[in-house]
Amino acid sequence: MPDTDPVELTAQLVKCPSVAPADAGALDILHDLLGGAGFECAWADRGGIRNLFARWGKKGNASSFGFNGHTDVVPVGNEQDWSMAPFGAEIKDGIMYGRGTTDMKSGVAAFAAAAVDFVRDTPPDGAIILAITGDEEAEGVDGTLALLDYMEQWGERMDVCLVGEPTCPNTMGEMIKIGRRGSLNAHFRVIGKQGHAAYPHRANNPLPAMMRLMDRLASHRLDEGTDHFDASTLAVVTVDTGNPATNVIPASCHATINIRFNDLHSGASLTNWLEDQVAQVRDAYGVKIELKVKISGESFITPPGALSELVSKAVAAETGITPELSTSGGTSDARFVKNHCPVVEFGLVGQSMHAVDENVDIAQIHQLKSIYTRILKDYFA
Repeated sequence: MPDTDPVELTAQLVKCPSVAPADAGALDILHDLLGGAGFECAWADRGGIRNLFARWGKKGNASSFGFNGHTDVVPVGNEQDWSMAPFGAEIKDGIMYGRGTTDMKSGVAAFAAAAVDFVRDTPPDGAIILAITGDEEAEGVDGTLALLDYMEQWGERMDVCLVGEPTCPNTMGEMIKIGRRGSLNAHFRVIGKQGHAAYPHRANNPLPAMMRLMDRLASHRLDEGTDHFDASTLAVVTVDTGNPATNVIPASCHATINIRFNDLHSGASLTNWLEDQVAQVRDAYGVKIELKVKISGESFITPPGALSELVSKAVAAETGITPELSTSGGTSDARFVKNHCPVVEFGLVGQSMHAVDENVDIAQIHQLKSIYTRILKDYFA
């Protein structure tokens, strides 16, 4: 039987327009491939989201290696801006173009192909689990979380897990993610009193209070970083009054901030700080301020050890580069997996993810499959 071609599998997946939360047949392709290779497959669907669980080997095996990834993608934006069809998987000069080529259908294809060929050629004394979701780019509540709930319900377990997200900034092999910063969004509404701009004393303008609050937040340095994390960041991402008139003081205005935080903070501690800042501005300006906080994920780290060393050695052997252990970047589903087992992330160069003309070097897809194969061989050695 010929080896499983990860480039062809990537192309098949990219041709499925699986813009979150649609699946568009992507997981069916993987279900058929893995089922045909002897994996026990099950659907862990929830909330209208499709999720695929696949295991080769006996349930509860003492050595169970897991892969996690997603097949959903972000919208293409204006299709006219693309030079290639967003779901065409066209290859030109060794580069495949299409939404999801980098984030992260190539990663899923690489670890699925590696797993299929590995159990065929060198069936291990252990289990390999693939947990693949159709809900990572949207809310995420019915994706990997649903898979983990399924595993708990049915007594399934990964001892370690590798998430195949793009992790390398510029060069294949240069970075492994051993953790991620937490993420918090805070929405503010300052409520004053509408009035005529020529008679400000008869109104209570919410804008000075909002500007003062945003300045307090944006000018505050949260920390200086920790051993494994950069300094936490706070960004004001929108301020809006919805007021087109120049002679009207608005009744209210809105703003939103995003905080990416390290292990010196928690979602709760930052919420308490925001509430204190709100109270001080509210009292000073005599306005009402509403605050709504959504915590997307807490910071976490898998301390450097056996798992990161296993992946690092495989990456170095295949690329000649010893990867940096990093916690940079945004959030990923590793934030959920870390509650189940130790987890790290390694994947392709991610420069074009979410961009117009998203693309991947097909040589890197083959290289990534080789890295994942070596990881499996070394883990079960």
